[in-house]
Amino acid sequence: MAVTPTVAKGAPGIPARWKSSAKTGVGTALSAKSPLWFTTSHGILNEIYYPRLDSACTRDLGLIVTGPGGYFSEEKRDAAHTVEPFEDGVPGYRLTNIASGGTYRIEKHIVTDSNRPVLLQEVRFSAIKGSGADYRVYALLAPHLVNAGMGNTAWTGEHKGQRFLFATGRGVSLALASSLPWGACSAGYVGFSDGWQQLHDNGALDPSCHTAENGNVALTGEIGFSAGRTVALLALGFGASPEEAADLALASLQQGFEPAAKTYVETWRTFQAGLEKLDRRGAAGLNTYRASTAVLATHLSIATPGAAVASLSIPWGFNKGDDDLGGYHLVWPRDLVETAGGFLAAGDGRQALQILTYLRSIQQPDGHWPQNCWSDGTAYWPGIQMDECAFPLLLADALRRAGHLPKSKLAEFLAMIENAAAYVVRNGPVTGQDRWEEDAGYSPFTLAVEIAALLAAADMLDASGKNEPASYLREIADCWNDQIERWTYVTGTQASTRAGIEGYYVRIAPPDDGSVASPKDGFVPIKNRPPGDSDKPAEAIISPDALALVRFGLRAADDLRILNTVKAIDAELRCDLPQGPLWYRYTGDGYGEHEDGSPFGGTGRGRPWPLLAGERAHYELAAGRRDRAAQLLETFERSAGVGGLLPEQVWDRPDMPDRELWLGKPSGSAMPLVWAHAEHIKLLRSLRDGAVFDLPPQGVERYIKGKTVSPLRIWRFNNKIRSIPAGKALRVELSAPGVVHWSSDKWLTVQDSKTAENAFGIHLVDLPVDRLQPGTTIVFTFFWPGAMRWENVDFSVGIDAQS
Repeated sequence: MAVTPTVAKGAPGIPARWKSSAKTGVGTALSAKSPLWFTTSHGILNEIYYPRLDSACTRDLGLIVTGPGGYFSEEKRDAAHTVEPFEDGVPGYRLTNIASGGTYRIEKHIVTDSNRPVLLQEVRFSAIKGSGADYRVYALLAPHLVNAGMGNTAWTGEHKGQRFLFATGRGVSLALASSLPWGACSAGYVGFSDGWQQLHDNGALDPSCHTAENGNVALTGEIGFSAGRTVALLALGFGASPEEAADLALASLQQGFEPAAKTYVETWRTFQAGLEKLDRRGAAGLNTYRASTAVLATHLSIATPGAAVASLSIPWGFNKGDDDLGGYHLVWPRDLVETAGGFLAAGDGRQALQILTYLRSIQQPDGHWPQNCWSDGTAYWPGIQMDECAFPLLLADALRRAGHLPKSKLAEFLAMIENAAAYVVRNGPVTGQDRWEEDAGYSPFTLAVEIAALLAAADMLDASGKNEPASYLREIADCWNDQIERWTYVTGTQASTRAGIEGYYVRIAPPDDGSVASPKDGFVPIKNRPPGDSDKPAEAIISPDALALVRFGLRAADDLRILNTVKAIDAELRCDLPQGPLWYRYTGDGYGEHEDGSPFGGTGRGRPWPLLAGERAHYELAAGRRDRAAQLLETFERSAGVGGLLPEQVWDRPDMPDRELWLGKPSGSAMPLVWAHAEHIKLLRSLRDGAVFDLPPQGVERYIKGKTVSPLRIWRFNNKIRSIPAGKALRVELSAPGVVHWSSDKWLTVQDSKTAENAFGIHLVDLPVDRLQPGTTIVFTFFWPGAMRWENVDFSVGIDAQS
């Protein structure tokens, strides 16, 4: 392979940045032979991922057009763009870009080759003003190999007698070939000697720029359009070496576009044909259901079956560089379970089971799941979120109840179920982070997931003949369920006065602190806010998260406390937009653009989330208001961007065209958000069935219908309760064998109660204090037989009047 040694000037180039996260399309071939995923926006290709869907390898690939009189036009900036899928549920795309001023028209058809990791782009160029001979068209490619824009090497060269544009970095190479001969080509450093700079400043490529090493590099090549040759096929191949990438690109060129597109479409048709018929036409004529199912399938791993990332995007990517390695192309266990629920609602139980199998493979030895991870299971962020540790239990039970996890198959997952349940009962109910990955404490959402998951795990253990541990899980669930209001329901606040209600559930209450009488009296740090504008009283922060108490079957939709909370949510967090009402995540949220439209960069102001409209619609359906739920479905769908992709957030202020922000349209956050598409599919299924699709039945039977009340309260070293209602037993739970040395009359009389170990390795004993009168104080300490020592600290629990 010939490589010209002439190195461009300007090394290493300007700091690398990613692209806008506002995608108009995402696609893949659904083929093990083609581990390649692509994204589009602004009429061009953006990030292309290889060989894993968490490894971005390009920033973008677009076209530049030059012409008479110094004419210079970059299609992504200087053209109007339209995008449409090949057909319903098939994420191959037709892109049409018409230049501002009506100078030229570019039509592209984009698929990946199902037989090899090659991105195929059929390009048709036509002049609207003048003739095609007046213009020159250049491909501009920005390699960002393996999640990094810096440290790449690019060059122009030949392989097997054909010219290529090459790049390599971190063990991956790419090669761009054209069916029409390349004209002038160059490799340069971005911002100094890249092809964009050369064409913009001089109208031609510098023939001396053939290599750019170890930097932020770009490749440019003139496509050999002529009067009789107005269609070119660009083949971008990927491999472990430049030679492999070039060979693959050549093979795809020789095959041609039509055979590749035919196989691509047929594969997607087969996938779509196996799903439930929940088809629905949106306002723009798009089949919104098939768009969502295609998004879910596009985000699945090939190398690691069952893994799926949260989004093939990097929020505010145009403002982020190599220090943001993960973006959203990471696996979040919560998002993954939501994705599995979307597949299950769409009738693909096989894929949902594959996701559960993957979750089993990445479960940590102590039973928890990482906050997020790469698709191979390597943990990324170090936080622990208790809802993520509980969600897989709900998925396993949903699969069991749907017939996809019969008793024989359930046995294969029993160790995962027991370990997860053990982790939840040992470390809950307080979470290290809520579902928004921010604060520690008592979260109504997390509590709902934990409790529902323990009940689900109990049923699965019963089905496996493990009745004693199942009973213990229900005891814990009952005890926690009894205290949800004590932990998270506030009354007599300023917000309740404003809304004309008695009280509401807060977003989160901090962990128990001896300095305050109740968790609800503490302060919560608001993340992503400027210094001095962070800590707020827990009672002042409201969130739609509390609706999870209905979604997971712990409280009735018409429970007065829920009704009050809905009023508080609407008073504080509802945002009326052209498409209908959407909601903010919580009071004072800082995760979003600044007021001037500048991108989130550690601080900002949260914007409305379409996902929350889907969750609210499920609440309305649970409350028997199907028409209201159907209206919110329309609002949800009208929040999508071009191409039907659902964003994480939408803009809620007057239009800012220079920032690409329009009222009610997607903001610069992640798009598509796979979780939102899963919620969309579940809502379609719920509306068809007339009931909330993923509502676990155990809590409904036990707490709403059965009115089950716990007879006890639990004291632990990680949850030192200070009082219990009169009439309750006091259970002490320890991590090692111990003797509880206790008194209810200020040590005048003493009792010793020895702990016993249960199936989860917890050492517990119930103190018979249920007959003690309010005002009594129980004082206790511990003797540790294993170490032959006393704790030498006294603890106390008061008896309150029956609540």
